[in-house]
Amino acid sequence: MSALLSPEALKSALLEEAGRLGFELAGVADAGRADTAGAYQAWVDAGMAGEMGYLGRDPERRKDPKRVLPGAESILVVGRRYPASLGLGAEEPLQGRLASYLGRHDPEAEPLADYHDDLGRRLATLLDAARMWGGDTVQGRWYVDTGPLLERDVARRAGLGWVGKNTCLLNRSHGSYFFLGAVLLNVALPADTPTSAHCGTCSRCLTACPTGAFVAPYVLDARRCISYLTIELKGPIPRELRPLVGNWIFGCDLCQEVCPWNRKAPPLLPPPAEDLIALLGLTPDSFRARFRHTPVYRTKRRGLLRNVCVALGNSGRVEAVAPLAHALSHEEPLVRGHAAWALGRLGDILAVEALRGRLRLEADPWVCEELELAVKELTVPESLLRC
Repeated sequence: MSALLSPEALKSALLEEAGRLGFELAGVADAGRADTAGAYQAWVDAGMAGEMGYLGRDPERRKDPKRVLPGAESILVVGRRYPASLGLGAEEPLQGRLASYLGRHDPEAEPLADYHDDLGRRLATLLDAARMWGGDTVQGRWYVDTGPLLERDVARRAGLGWVGKNTCLLNRSHGSYFFLGAVLLNVALPADTPTSAHCGTCSRCLTACPTGAFVAPYVLDARRCISYLTIELKGPIPRELRPLVGNWIFGCDLCQEVCPWNRKAPPLLPPPAEDLIALLGLTPDSFRARFRHTPVYRTKRRGLLRNVCVALGNSGRVEAVAPLAHALSHEEPLVRGHAAWALGRLGDILAVEALRGRLRLEADPWVCEELELAVKELTVPESLLRC
């Protein structure tokens, strides 16, 4: 049996192994209480997490890594870039944009992979290496943004970057387009020096957000964030925010696209775009086959089609009227209601007739309200506004 490595040598070996596994960034933080624990609690208490109730459950566990792994001494934090580029999103009105972390996708090729699975396998390999080189007493636990850990806090302390005004972790060489992973260890590895902030007076990310989700620098109200609205929110998107969502159907990159540090990062592949009308025709089986092993599956089919309806309503294209009219008979009320809103935005004769026809059949109270509001926007006589 080979000699076990000292903490210093173990850290060096793990950082080298992280690079071999494809992580461009790697560092070590101590497993102390999060520096941002107070700010995080204030954010949760203000309700800015919206429907993400899990963020407020057992908050002390999230703030203190030692409650996640008893005896934790160090956290190995890694970053891996994902395919993206700036200013190369969907430009056609009938195309929908997805967050660039999904990568490019050819519908005829293999389905998109879920980064949780990919990074999880790499982190498990890192933990195995720590046990092999550090001995049987080494204990650990790894997470890819699904565990009770404030990843950006520990990543900053591990020297991977600083938290920008848009609340993303920024790195001078790689911008913010990277995934984070963490391995908690019960070994006291030498900690790296935290990174200082380099946002200066820049506020481009704050002004780029169309929904006004940044209530202050470094403070994001998730309830107004397009990523939250298109992924985490399960019910209707607030009517006043729908026109501001544009053609985003899963996530959003706007506050990252304008960041000068991303413009200095190495260029990668253009973000994906999707045919909105084709997506609106997804059946349960085709949705499952296309997105089963991707983050998009979290939205469920009804959530994705809700987003597609909003994007079509914002497209200004009459070609969207016929498929939206067909969506008025969709089995999901969430889809029918947002299709009605979209038709109210597009407003040609077919849209008026479709809305009137559905008003005579609809039984869901919320969908009825959306239909009536859509008809009103099309200046239809009051006599036709009864459900």
